[in-house]
Amino acid sequence: MRFLYTLAMYLVTPIIVMRLLARGVRYRGYHRRWRERFGIFPAPGINGSLWVHAVSVGEVNAAEPLVKALMLAYPDAPLVVTTVTPTGSERVLQLFGESVHSVYLPYDLPFAVRSFLRKIRPRLAVIVETEIWPNLYFGCRRRGIPLLIANARLSERSLRGYAPLKGLVRAALRCVSHIAAQSRTDAARYRLLGAEPTQLSVVGNLKFDMPLPAATKGGGQGFRDAWGTARPVWIAASTHEGEEMPVLEAHLKVLERLPDALLLIAPRHPERFRQVEGAVRNLGFTVAVRSVDGLPGHATQCFVIDTMGELMPFYASADVAFVGGSLVPIGGHNVLEPAALSTPVVVGPHTFNFEEITNTLVQEGGGVRLHEASELGDAVRALLRDGNERRQMGDCARHVFESERGAVERVMRLVDRLLEE
Repeated sequence: MRFLYTLAMYLVTPIIVMRLLARGVRYRGYHRRWRERFGIFPAPGINGSLWVHAVSVGEVNAAEPLVKALMLAYPDAPLVVTTVTPTGSERVLQLFGESVHSVYLPYDLPFAVRSFLRKIRPRLAVIVETEIWPNLYFGCRRRGIPLLIANARLSERSLRGYAPLKGLVRAALRCVSHIAAQSRTDAARYRLLGAEPTQLSVVGNLKFDMPLPAATKGGGQGFRDAWGTARPVWIAASTHEGEEMPVLEAHLKVLERLPDALLLIAPRHPERFRQVEGAVRNLGFTVAVRSVDGLPGHATQCFVIDTMGELMPFYASADVAFVGGSLVPIGGHNVLEPAALSTPVVVGPHTFNFEEITNTLVQEGGGVRLHEASELGDAVRALLRDGNERRQMGDCARHVFESERGAVERVMRLVDRLLEE
């Protein structure tokens, strides 16, 4: 089974590379450092590193408190952080600068995996969330590298996706020292995938432990001072193709009753920034763009956030936050960032990537779940017009965030144990 999987990986690699080149047409970052994806990069001259893998921006943000805890607990150990996307790599640089070695995780090809592991020489591997790459996992076991899946989550959709390779995935999971699941549901799904009960524990979500920079709320207030403190403001964050039009239609509905309302819209992927800006302009909104105008003016109706890593102060500046990836079957994104800032959250029906967190937030009164996209305008307008309801929801959202903290400490106990063993 592993031989057939590896053969298939070699056969599809040219297609993957062509897709990479195609994405690079819209976002040049995909054309840079491509050799790293085959394990080709200068050896950093380190030994006994602590290696953390986080796929993209969301996972890097989730890993931030864990990486900082590793720095504090093991100051003499080199830290390596790998990602898959340019935006993830850029976020690593923003958060950690030169204090970590950052490279792309190679494709799951035996020669690339060997080259990668030989160069970073890890003492421990920590995979954030769900990345099951059989050749990588077998490579770690062959070299005696303990492997921890931290913040492990597994949606029903992902579970079904792994089904055709269940035997191979089960064998790969046997290479894992421990799986620190976000929830009991995630742990149960890992059991169905083939993990042993002794490999599993439920530790909670690292994202509840994410640090809130002291300047975040101050930055949000500064934004509001620039465009008018009394204006109703809502944000549509991490939107995907198929979501911007419902968001813009919702804003038209909001403007009917609240003509001075401001929409902040932040597309998830940089290659779509221009496309979204064009759509906003075509609908006749008065538009400002972050990279060009800095901040919206008093007359701006829609502000396009075409930069990365700035969501938190914009969440802090908003009265209501719609979290994208949930009106289309992407599975939703992190609802904890606005919750941490006491900002009421609105999501669509598709939140399977963050199922338990989102359900808890809605059940505890910190969020609203829509059944379909057409409900967005009414939901946002109602919240923008009811200050008391917004404050109550914001308090509930913050309470959910605070009550679930502590996952980093629990993961660090597992890290200490694995390193001692």
